[in-house]
Amino acid sequence: MIKREDIPNLISIMRIFLSVPVVWMLLEQEFVVALVLFAIAGISDGLDGFLAKHYGWQSHLGGLLDPLADKVLLVSSFLSLALIGIIPVWLVLLVILRDLVIVTGALVYNFRVETLEAEPSRISKINTAMQIFLVLMVVLDKGLFHLPIDWVEAMIWIVAATTVASGVDYVWVWSRRAAKHKHD
Repeated sequence: MIKREDIPNLISIMRIFLSVPVVWMLLEQEFVVALVLFAIAGISDGLDGFLAKHYGWQSHLGGLLDPLADKVLLVSSFLSLALIGIIPVWLVLLVILRDLVIVTGALVYNFRVETLEAEPSRISKINTAMQIFLVLMVVLDKGLFHLPIDWVEAMIWIVAATTVASGVDYVWVWSRRAAKHKHD
């Protein structure tokens, strides 16, 4: 039986599964449908966060599922958009490299230093917002109305900058924490 406390986790799982039709619609270049599905995913992200915080339905699993759902949706959207030539491959590789560095660092920290409590940094939250905004911009541009090419190009560079900044920030902060823990 499903408990009320599980609702945010189920919403996050639904968002992971929603990535499949989003990718399919992007690859089929059905941008309006992809935009609607992406919007549903965004609303579900806000809803699960609200329910977890407002009603105290937070859990360790939810702390893992929510960012995982965001990553699955964003990375799969980025890969799809690169495959159809809308965003540059180098940007997708940069985003994936940053995520691999963070996950590898988190695993090493967790198993070699101490149990890791996941806490996204401010620049990481900005980076996620910029990545979402880029996906929305290019899907809007291809699906509903054309945006000036300079806007999309600028957003590509903003995402690249925030991706590098957030990756460097994570490495810096967690390296310092590990060094401090070693000296304590």
